[in-house]
Amino acid sequence: MAARRAPDREIVPAVQKMRIRYAKRGPLRFSSHRDFQRALERALRRARVPMAYSAGFSPHPKISYANSAPTGAASEAEYVEIGLVRRCDPEALRAALDDALPPGLDVLDVVEARTSDLVARLEASRWRIEVPGASAQELSQAWQAVWAAETVPVQRMMKQGLRTLDLRPALVSGGVAGAGPSGAALEITVANVTPTVRPDELLVALRDVGGLSIGDPARSTRLAQGPVTGEGLVGDPLVVDRVAQEPASM
Repeated sequence: MAARRAPDREIVPAVQKMRIRYAKRGPLRFSSHRDFQRALERALRRARVPMAYSAGFSPHPKISYANSAPTGAASEAEYVEIGLVRRCDPEALRAALDDALPPGLDVLDVVEARTSDLVARLEASRWRIEVPGASAQELSQAWQAVWAAETVPVQRMMKQGLRTLDLRPALVSGGVAGAGPSGAALEITVANVTPTVRPDELLVALRDVGGLSIGDPARSTRLAQGPVTGEGLVGDPLVVDRVAQEPASM
């Protein structure tokens, strides 16, 4: 946990907000969201990032997380926003944080926040699902069956008990995208609805609705997260923040 400050200490307001895109790769895909929170807070202290803190008896660093990938799924498009009490150069911040985080939690991009609607722009996710032993033809047939179905029911255990969800309204586009290290791969764009569609549920749909035989564990990677393009792909949610940055130093 980040170090707690005395409640009577002056609270310095944030003068700059940074939006960070990071990846979960390799064995670190098995890290939970809470694991990443702890790792990020340690990295922020180690890199001496001038963090802004909340008010109150137990101040916390101002960090906002958005749509984290589930444990076990790799990702190239995770987003977090932090508030700073002193202006910093985005690239210097990116390099410092990347050095302070363990390999596999990699900081890919940092931009200064120029808008207030990042979460609203995270409309969809583009998932790559590699199914060991499956051919491209088998994956294509399974996906076509799912895509043609009127409903795609899956079950999820929730606080209220077992619930049946229909994935079909969240499916935006998809198709076979070549072969991965151990088998053919499917790329699917899924709307970020509530509750969020999980990649393991997409696999259940491919099995139960598409008739796909799934043996060894599949590997899922979130390739992108952002606004939906005209082709059913996913764009860069930070593009509107990519403006000329004012000179600053860490």
